[in-house]
Amino acid sequence: MVFLSACTGSGTSPPTGQQGSGAAQGAPGQPTVAGRIDGLQVPWSTVYLPDGTAVISERDTAQLKTVSGGRLGTLGKVPGVVPGGEGGLLGLALSPDFARDRYLYAYFTAAADNRIARMRLAQHGDRLELGSPEPVFTGIPKAGTHNGGRIRFGPDGFLYVGTGDSQRREQPQDKMALGGKILRLTADGRPAPGNPFGGNPVYSLGHRNVQGLAWDSAGRLWASEFGPDVNDELNLIVPGGNYGWPDVTGAPHRPGFLDAKVVWPSTAESSPSGLEIVGNTAYLGALRGQRLWVVPLHGETAGTPVSYFTGMYGRIRNVSLAPDGRLWLLSNGQNPDFALILDLPR
Repeated sequence: MVFLSACTGSGTSPPTGQQGSGAAQGAPGQPTVAGRIDGLQVPWSTVYLPDGTAVISERDTAQLKTVSGGRLGTLGKVPGVVPGGEGGLLGLALSPDFARDRYLYAYFTAAADNRIARMRLAQHGDRLELGSPEPVFTGIPKAGTHNGGRIRFGPDGFLYVGTGDSQRREQPQDKMALGGKILRLTADGRPAPGNPFGGNPVYSLGHRNVQGLAWDSAGRLWASEFGPDVNDELNLIVPGGNYGWPDVTGAPHRPGFLDAKVVWPSTAESSPSGLEIVGNTAYLGALRGQRLWVVPLHGETAGTPVSYFTGMYGRIRNVSLAPDGRLWLLSNGQNPDFALILDLPR
């Protein structure tokens, strides 16, 4: 169901002791609530088909839900998903050649690992049919927590994958391990040409639990990441960059490691999950912080974050830009959960 509302959050709350390296210039104004889709269960990721239909993953049910014309529907259950803890059906991405190949990619927790599979979405009149999953990349370590899960095709046509350390602290600094990394793959799951470590899928290392991936207007990749009990991060990602975990967190200026561009010293205010960039403004959902963070980006630096809707809509799992220019937030922990649709300020 869709509920339209004119109400908005009030006030802003910049992070205490914010250590981002950009000029403290103001973020855009507050978005306004344009609608709400109820009836979801732990929604995790959203993609949009060419006709505007939204496809949403549900972590614990392994279901793919659709929203078309304001109506919530069910596309189907993804076989092989083994939910548990922070694992389950996680990130989604559409093939850059979707009009030709009809592939939907999904990152999910299976019996022995986290993996990426692709499924064809056949169109039969007004009805979508979900094909069988074809694994394209397997062996990403799994655990009860720190499973990563965000996937997204970049401007270069390659698939970027955020993984977690799966509580294996030796993995993020090991270039041969898949945990605690951002990976860069071809559409068929092979290491992408030009990766920094040769025929290795690893694009960057030293991550704890990557939760958001997005590109700014100049094609620079940014990633949101959970800190431990301090120092949540927004990072500017460069090929071969080492972001420090578990040796350092935040922005300590340690040789050999790259500092985060924004640091939230208190994870209670953030725990940044899904990330979207519109022009040169980053929008991050906060889980523990239960708010939307808005961060102006200035080239390779970031300005002071501003928060909206604090405590109003639960844990914000994901943020995505719909084809109509609206921003969709996925809320968790509301029983039932929902998608919140926002109009951006002009």
